Amino acid sequence: MTKYIFVTGGVTSSLGKGIISASLAKLLQSRGYRVTIQKFDPYINIDPGTLNPYEHGECYVTEDGAETDLDLGHYERFLNTPTSQANNITTGRIYQNVINLEREGAFLGKTVQVVPHITDEIKRNIRILGESGNYDIVITEIGGTVGDIESLPFVEAVRQFRWEIGPSNSLVIHLTLIPFLAAAGELKTKPTQHSVKTLLEYGIQPDILVCRTEHHINQDIRKKIALFCNVNVNAVIESIDASTIYDVPLLMLKEQLDKTVLTKLRLSHKNEPDLESWKEFLGRLKNPTSEVRIGLVGKYVELPDAYKSINEAFIHAGAKNECKVRVTYIPSEQLTPENAVERLKGLHGVLVAPGFGERGFEGKIEAIRYVRENNIPFFGICLGMQCAVVEFGRNVLGLTNANSTEMNEFTPYPVIAMMEEQKKIKNKGGTMRLGAYSCDVKKGTKAYGIYGKTHISERHRHRFEFNNEYLKQYEEAGMLPSGINPDNNLVEIIELKKHPFFIGGQFHPELKSTVANPHPLFVNFVAASLEYARRK
Repeated sequence: MTKYIFVTGGVTSSLGKGIISASLAKLLQSRGYRVTIQKFDPYINIDPGTLNPYEHGECYVTEDGAETDLDLGHYERFLNTPTSQANNITTGRIYQNVINLEREGAFLGKTVQVVPHITDEIKRNIRILGESGNYDIVITEIGGTVGDIESLPFVEAVRQFRWEIGPSNSLVIHLTLIPFLAAAGELKTKPTQHSVKTLLEYGIQPDILVCRTEHHINQDIRKKIALFCNVNVNAVIESIDASTIYDVPLLMLKEQLDKTVLTKLRLSHKNEPDLESWKEFLGRLKNPTSEVRIGLVGKYVELPDAYKSINEAFIHAGAKNECKVRVTYIPSEQLTPENAVERLKGLHGVLVAPGFGERGFEGKIEAIRYVRENNIPFFGICLGMQCAVVEFGRNVLGLTNANSTEMNEFTPYPVIAMMEEQKKIKNKGGTMRLGAYSCDVKKGTKAYGIYGKTHISERHRHRFEFNNEYLKQYEEAGMLPSGINPDNNLVEIIELKKHPFFIGGQFHPELKSTVANPHPLFVNFVAASLEYARRK
């Protein structure tokens, strides 16, 4: 029978439930267990697809086209296995499903209530992954903080679910905070006690407490927490602040979190954890032999979580190159023809980030013009690629006022235009070109040299595309369509012939970069930036 682990949070948000969940999953996976993680988010949006990045950070996209919470990116980066629609559920999705059933008459005229109808739908979603037969253990992260009104139905569903499957088939890990009061010079356990008390009021006794802390927790504090929170002393786990999230699996291994979990679930401690490749990655990450400065040009740079997967992909690629990647965030709306040189000088490479809307678009154009003319390595993702097409049209082909119809629907040269199937769509949520699509890579191109194969698959999230009416003009001037979708002839990758590294992708390669498999486009972009730095 599949075993279930539930991860809840207390005291404050942003303690790192996603990282703890991913780290535990990595440890269990390294012992030979088949593990997956799902995230239940208590907000009423159907998914994060229509949320502003300032509200929610990055919108992560899965292979099957689900727009999800950014924590799913952590799950994939740690486990090196893809997630799906079933791995991220929101309150909005739960209520939508229940209301649709009510409209169909599925409840036979009964009053629809939070208990049992909403909680039953939550439990059904908990079971989907477990009943697939693909996993030995399913870890479910409950978003928000215990005590929030929004998360109450999820907590109640967990209580019911545990009662239904029996005590040895599930456990609850409660992540909490042990603050340090500098004035008193000591760690305080009272917030944790109150958080556990709140959880107990909802009918759930946590089995394991993971305590976030800035200072080590001694044995006396562990005993005190155990006594007042009704857990074993060995179930009080220290989670001290780490220099990188990739340290956390090893810190949890040292705390024997995986052994405690397996014991409580009555599972075999089969095989010792095989983390050699993980340790090798950390060794390269922490001991770089060189350094590069790469500019990230975007419109959400005040919130790094808006580009979470890009930042993590740089970490993976940097470790692969034994190189420290220092990312400089450059607000695109502040770039002008007058200050572009000053803002971009000293960089060894420039990535123009994805995004939507007109704000900051012209600044991205200026950044691309500068790196193209000065042979600085360039990497454009989604809108970044589209900006490269527009810039080349204006400044090389002489197509004055060339633009994307997203920015100017009346442009005389619509070198980027809306996809035909998108033109009749009115609803914004979940209607873009989403998920994995095929791409044929042309031999003899830089893209082929990077991928080493002619057929690839990458994840997408866009409505606009390269306008093939201008394709011949671009090719003759030196901008090559080195990757083409075989089904509808869409341009997926562009590159410049006479440039050391100038590549744009209509897709989001950052979404597929993991610790075990850094994405080759990022690896080669960092390598090109490193080569440029050495020449300088």
